[in-house]
This record gives sequence, structure tokens and C-alpha cells, in this order.
Amino acid sequence: MKPRPREMTVVCFALAALAYSCQSGGNPEGEATSARADEPTAQRSAAAVGDVEEEQPRELSWDEPIRVDRGDASRGPWRMNESDFHYIDDPTVALSKDGTAFVAWVDNRRQDVLFQRFGADGETQLEVPVDISRSPDIFSWLPRLVVVGDEGETVYAVWQEIVFSGGSHGGEIFFARSTDGGESFSEPANLSQTTAGAGKGRLTSEHWHNGSLDIAVSADTSELSVAWTEYEGALRFSRSVDGGQNFSAPEHIAGATDGNDPPARGPSIAAGENGEVYLAWTVGEKDDADIRVAHSEDGGRSFGEATVAEQTGGHSDGPKIAVDSAGDLHLVFAESPHGLYERSHIRYLSKPADEEAFGTSRIISAEPTDEDETAASFPSLAIDGDDDLFVLWEHHPQYGERPRGLGFSFSTDQGATFSAPSIIDGTDDRREANNGNLQGLLMRKLAVNDVGDVAAVHSTFEENQESLIVLFLGRL
Repeated sequence: MKPRPREMTVVCFALAALAYSCQSGGNPEGEATSARADEPTAQRSAAAVGDVEEEQPRELSWDEPIRVDRGDASRGPWRMNESDFHYIDDPTVALSKDGTAFVAWVDNRRQDVLFQRFGADGETQLEVPVDISRSPDIFSWLPRLVVVGDEGETVYAVWQEIVFSGGSHGGEIFFARSTDGGESFSEPANLSQTTAGAGKGRLTSEHWHNGSLDIAVSADTSELSVAWTEYEGALRFSRSVDGGQNFSAPEHIAGATDGNDPPARGPSIAAGENGEVYLAWTVGEKDDADIRVAHSEDGGRSFGEATVAEQTGGHSDGPKIAVDSAGDLHLVFAESPHGLYERSHIRYLSKPADEEAFGTSRIISAEPTDEDETAASFPSLAIDGDDDLFVLWEHHPQYGERPRGLGFSFSTDQGATFSAPSIIDGTDDRREANNGNLQGLLMRKLAVNDVGDVAAVHSTFEENQESLIVLFLGRL
């Protein structure tokens, strides 16, 4: 891999309505701790977010929230990598089989991706957070993690760095791995090496989200798959068969490269057994965008023609997919029935392994009503060893405003029914603090392991007060 360039970078501008701002910054004062936040955190009744007909016989319980880090909350004007962004943000989480939680987040003052490990008891396991990106002159944003091994001996990380490489927009995709449970990481490697603005998920020519990327590991061979989109429109895919030591040249899967096709946006990867890899995404520049899915039977060496999961008539965004033990594919996404920037909710649908087409989707967040002005967007999806499904999303108490709180639902019958939607207690109680991810909401904030342990991460930003990152641990 070539060493990464250290030039100045370009970042996205603010979005409108439900697109939200992609430009941000922040900095923690004080070290990361495992201090428990003050609020209790049972999963609250769905009365605040609406009801669904389905009910689940099992319950999910959450422990008290764990404070991962605390920072300032100020953002100066955008001046590329010279911007005074003083806040922490962009948390993501992975779980090992023994219940250890692996958390990565961004310190915008340091311009780096940080990493900490938490035991099942909620205590930190590393003396200080580890700096994964090690790029103090370049903003590093919106990481993803996957772990391999019963105790998470191997950790893989990808993220976006706002490297300006000569194109109209900055952005490169970087990768690092750890073989000691996250105590140290390899030198970051640039997987994209492009001038096209890697990691940007374009809605329109002026509105986009950063963090348009994903990583997955196969269930049986531990082969790695990484996907990302570019501002210029292309969806790229790269794979590694040697534990991240080397990656294939990025392959063009879909999306505009010549202006004739709509730009791809928000990729999600699901890797099963026997070389099965699924790749889902949506598109920009379309008021009636639909979710596309492509399938590989050879570990990502090649993909079949993409199909539309469902033609909804509205604007479908933020897809997340997962494969269960039978090879069935599960998909969640945000749907705006009246088009781009309009009020959205979360829908679920699935495709059996032996069928070509998906079934009909249904709403699993609050049912939209004229009396209720809430909204739901940007879901995360995870599946455990019993094929139980868990879905988390951004909760908007008021449509058209930034999200505040995390919505949640789960299924213990492979998606036949879902629990009534609820808000995770401790995610929406600070009324002046909105959800974070100010550079883009295309994130992965949820993880489960084979035995049903659940982890969720949450960031908040209260202007000129504080930014927080919190970890929630739970179980069925």
C-alpha cells in the first residue's frame, strides 16, 4: 500500500431538512472513562413513539449507560483541515463472543479515530484509548469495526479521512488491523487512492453525508469485504483474503462514473458462508430512490446484476442488511413516502435463501399519523446466533429537526414479528442536546454476538456545552 498523503482536505456542506448537516467538529476535555452516566436505562414503553400490532414474548434489558468520553461542543467556520472543531463524535461498536465491547469514535480536535475496549461488566480494559488513525493534521471520521475470535483477538477498522487528492471533493478510505485485541493497530493503509471524494454519499450535488462505507467479515473464512461510495457517484468494493495484509484493487460495482447513472450511496455488506456476499445501497439525485442489492457467490470476486429490493414510490435511504444461519437476507431502510427530505419511518423486509425476490416491506418504527410529528431515519441492523434481529434508528421527536434519541425494536422469530418500537432510555433526556454524527448519519451504532448480548453507542452534541459518547449494554 502507498503511504497516505498529508495534503489539505475538503469536507461536505450542510444538508437541508432530513438530510442534516455533514459539517462538524469537537474536542474532549478530560480523559475517556468508564464512569456510568447518571440516568437509568430500561427500554421505555413505545407510547412516546407509537405502537405496532406485533408483540414479542421475550424482553430485552439494558444496563446503566457507560460514559465512553466527554468533550467540548464548539464548531468554528469550515476551513478544511484547519477548522476549529472541538467535539467528539461518530461512535461505532462491535461485540466479541465473550461480551467484550469494542468502541471506536472520533476526537475532532485531535483529528483522530480513538479506540477503547469494555468488558461485559462495563469497565475499560485499556489504560488509555488507542489512536487508530494517527493523522493529527487530517480529519478522520465515521469509523466501522469488525472483530474476529471468541475474545476479539483480531480487530479490523475502516474510516474516512478528508484527504484532498486533487478532485472536487476530499475523501479517502483507510484501514488498520489489530492482532492483540486493539492494544495496537497496524499503520493505516489507503484503500481507495482516488480523487473522486471517497466516503461521500451524495443526495444532490450540494447535499451529501460522509461515512458512506462499510466492512464485513465472512462467517467461515474470515475474508474481509470493504465497500464505499464516492462523491462522483461510483460504488467501489475491495476484498482481502489474508486478514487485511493486502486488498484487491477497488472494483466498480455501480453508480455514476460518466454522469449517466445516479450516484450510489450508503452501502451495506452482509457476508455469509460458502462465499456468499450481499451488497446493498441506495442512490442519490432521485426523489424516488429505491434500495439496490447485488449478490456474489465467490466471496466478492464478482457480483451479479443488481436488483431493486422493492419499488416503494417514495425515497428509500440508509439500507442495512444481514444474513441469518439459513442464508436468508434481512433488510431495513428509511422510507420517506413523499420524497426526499420528507418525513421518514423504518421499514423491514426479507428474502429467503431459495427465492429470487424480497417480500413486501412493513413499518417497524412508529406508524406515521397526522397527530404524531415524530420521524425515524438511518437504521442499524444486527443478528445473533439464534437469528434474532435487532434494529436501531435515529429518533426525531419533531420531523424536520435533527434527531434526539435512539429508537429500537427486535424480533425473536426471524422477522415474522417485531417488538413495539421504543426509545432507549438515556438517549433523549437532554432536550438541548441533539444526536451527534454531525458529519453524516450513515453509521453503524449497533452490535450483537451469538449469545444475544447487545451493544449500542450514542453521541450527543449540545452547542457550547458538551459532547458525549455513551455505550449501552443489554441482553435478551
